[in-house]
Amino acid sequence: MEVIQNPLGDRFRGYLPVIIDIETAGFNAKKNPLLEIAAVIVEYDNDGLLQITEKHAHNILPFKNSELDEAALKFNGIDPYHPFRMPIDEREALTQIFKPIRNAVKRNACNRAILVGHNPAFDIGFLNAAIERCKIKRSPFHPFSTFDTATLGGLAYKQTVLAKVAIAAGLTWDSDKAHAAMYDAEKTAEIFCMIVNQWKSFQ
Repeated sequence: MEVIQNPLGDRFRGYLPVIIDIETAGFNAKKNPLLEIAAVIVEYDNDGLLQITEKHAHNILPFKNSELDEAALKFNGIDPYHPFRMPIDEREALTQIFKPIRNAVKRNACNRAILVGHNPAFDIGFLNAAIERCKIKRSPFHPFSTFDTATLGGLAYKQTVLAKVAIAAGLTWDSDKAHAAMYDAEKTAEIFCMIVNQWKSFQ
């Protein structure tokens, strides 16, 4: 695949930042299933500013014998078996999400992707558990290193809660759409791009 005009390969030590948000049916990555996954790919524009270039998301069918925590479902408002969700198998969802990420890694002359998330220990933990469960041989992501927009938000905007960081950054925030994987991933991506682009002005 052809490398783009302004690849990110030299910006983050060979890693491509990919914003991931995951919604689950609990807090135990081994027992509770993934219900939604969203990935937002960011790349440089012609002026060397980071921008959103791709967005991908899937609803996921709970894996066999998984445990559903009612409190978690009440919090995120997801009915795992609602007919309009049209969920797909966990392995298929990861396969489809990883394909465009691998393509973006190649065209940006990067070695791997690195997960960007808001308190990303949760997301990387569930992602790694799903990868192991699905026997996916090689993840495009670094297995444990992440970028955390809660930390970056505290530095840049004096806030650490995603909604408060977004508002402090001048972004709109719709509480009714929050806790949906794509909405949270998009807002996290917008915050990440803003902070990286602001840092560019200091260099």
